[in-house]
Amino acid sequence: MADAVPDFDRFHRDDLPRRLAAGNGALAAHGARRLRSFAFRLTTGGAYTYRAREDGIDVVPGDETADTVVELAPDIFWNVVEERDAAAGLLYGGRARCLRGHAMRWLDWEPALRAMFAGRPVYDPSDVRLEDRHGRPLDPAQTFRPDAERADMAHFLRTAGYLFVRGVFGADECARFLAEAEALRAEAVPGDKLSWWGKRRGEPVLCRVTRAGAKPALRAIPNDPRLLSLVGLADEPLAHRVKGGSEEGISVIWKQPGVDEGLGDLPWHRDCGMGGHAVMCPVLVASVFLTPSTPETGDLRMLPGSWKMGCGPIDARHPKAPRGVAFAAQPGDVSLHYGDTMHAAPPPEREDLAVYRVSAVTGYARPGAQPHRGRHYNEVLHGREDGQVEHLSRVAERSRR
Repeated sequence: MADAVPDFDRFHRDDLPRRLAAGNGALAAHGARRLRSFAFRLTTGGAYTYRAREDGIDVVPGDETADTVVELAPDIFWNVVEERDAAAGLLYGGRARCLRGHAMRWLDWEPALRAMFAGRPVYDPSDVRLEDRHGRPLDPAQTFRPDAERADMAHFLRTAGYLFVRGVFGADECARFLAEAEALRAEAVPGDKLSWWGKRRGEPVLCRVTRAGAKPALRAIPNDPRLLSLVGLADEPLAHRVKGGSEEGISVIWKQPGVDEGLGDLPWHRDCGMGGHAVMCPVLVASVFLTPSTPETGDLRMLPGSWKMGCGPIDARHPKAPRGVAFAAQPGDVSLHYGDTMHAAPPPEREDLAVYRVSAVTGYARPGAQPHRGRHYNEVLHGREDGQVEHLSRVAERSRR
């Protein structure tokens, strides 16, 4: 962001109308037609309301008629415009205040806002047409072997926003990873700020440990040549985001059945939905599956072709939520996805199994890229002493004051 904060009124009088007239308005209307009006108000004064119509967005001075009003500091508003800050991160961090309506409506508006400000199309699965590099329809559930044609894999990753690869790690390696994961489970303590906890019928359950780099076999995963070879399929050089020796930079996730509090299950979301898109992306996330991943054990699902478009969070449990595409993974399989790709981790469909999905997760970004404000999202999410990461809807409710 520039040292001098741009003029809020001039932006809404001159710059934003030009962007909307140039095509951004029609893009935004596609994602906002069914939404009620929304306004930003600055802490220093001044407000503007956005109201959708069939073919565009009206920008109205003031917020008297807005259904939802969110108050931001001037610099934070510009970070939103420039895709440095995002609604979820600002709400979790207590840096936004909802003055009227409900803050979750901001999340509903977010794809349209990104279209208004940055010209990013709103994701509509009915409009997505994916083709392989020969012009044929792309099978969004296609899987690859490590020795598959690299041009085909790179095209699939570029087009779908994710990649499923079978048999990258061996059974003996996965057994070592699992043994270290069990040691991490035994060491985790609610409130240690390095683990995520939920509750099942009132009892704490461990969902994630973010310090898996403390164990040697898990610590070696991000720089394993087989994984780096897959990361090399990206269109630009990407590097592991944490320097060697750090305990963080790789996490272990345990899917747990019946979690009724906390973030054991994840809605449809993008990883930069907490903020930082402009300074961090592209980010490539690798999941190494240590146990089978199925709907019954709690799988990881993707929305094909969503990674260059705008899409807001959706409750994956809702009857009308998209199903997306899942990878019926076995131990040693790997998935890659861009952080912008909409993905979800719905609850396991069975509660009577002995084993649920366990995966090791790490990320890669442009060399030198750093989290916005220098804080990892894990620091922002940990606001409770019991280690539980609250659902965003509860956090949003507290912002109404």
